[in-house]
Amino acid sequence: MPLIILLILGVLVFWLISEYNFFVTAKTRIKAAVQEIGNQLKRQADLIPNLESSVKGYLKHEKGIFKDLTDARKAIVAASKSGNLEKMAKAGTQFANVLPRLTIAVESNPEIKGSVVVTDLMNELRDTADKVMYARRLVIDLTADYNVKRVTFPGSVIANMFKFEELPGLITPEEGEFVKVSPEETKTPKVNI
Repeated sequence: MPLIILLILGVLVFWLISEYNFFVTAKTRIKAAVQEIGNQLKRQADLIPNLESSVKGYLKHEKGIFKDLTDARKAIVAASKSGNLEKMAKAGTQFANVLPRLTIAVESNPEIKGSVVVTDLMNELRDTADKVMYARRLVIDLTADYNVKRVTFPGSVIANMFKFEELPGLITPEEGEFVKVSPEETKTPKVNI
């Protein structure tokens, strides 16, 4: 009989420790998940404006080369139709001045990849939004698991015994000791190309 009582007490102590550890671990994981939201918001705030500037600069450069090339080609066609040697010479010079810039652009980048650069920007925007959304979803899920365990039997016994309070769920802090995210960084950046 005393062996059975000791066995029951042992199981009870093991269960008590297990339940207590769940609550402590869940609170720690929720805090880490909130930190990850701050991390992803910082990444978004740092990355997106830099990508936007890079794409703008690249497309401006590419647009300039192709505009100059198109203008030179049009000048050659017009000069050829006119039969005027002076116009043809000027158009040839205009075209010759564009070619070195085009050659340099092509040599440094075998394919002029304006569409790829824009696609990369869009992929980064989607990836960043997905990472922020995933981090938020993790906080929501962890908090829900914690709060459900806190109010359902037998977890509610341990939660009440050790005064584990309900956690509010997703609240993205704008300032605090473990996450420093400014109000501006919590806004989704606008891309203006």
